[in-house]
Amino acid sequence: MSDLTCPMCTMNEILDFPEKYECMTCGHEWDKEEEEGSTERVVKDAFGNVLENGDIVQMIKDLKLKGTSKTLKSGMKSKPIRLVDGDHEISCKMDGVAIGLKAQFVKKVQ
Repeated sequence: MSDLTCPMCTMNEILDFPEKYECMTCGHEWDKEEEEGSTERVVKDAFGNVLENGDIVQMIKDLKLKGTSKTLKSGMKSKPIRLVDGDHEISCKMDGVAIGLKAQFVKKVQ
């Protein structure tokens, strides 16, 4: 048993090979370099700029909000954002509405 946990199933039964780790439970394999690197997720906007909590973002294309008649227009700016886990990386308010956005539809405002 080791202190490592599998990134896929979070079990701690890990086999240690010279260049990789392997989970005995699910069979997932990963390189040792991946484990040694930062596990913090990096979120980038449509132009490759790294986004952080508190940044202001701007829409790069019009997006219709599902379930409403509102459309977020290109150029619309957000309130300070918060990065979250999941399918939509950004949680923010735009036009008075709290929404979740994918980073590919915004650019960071400098």
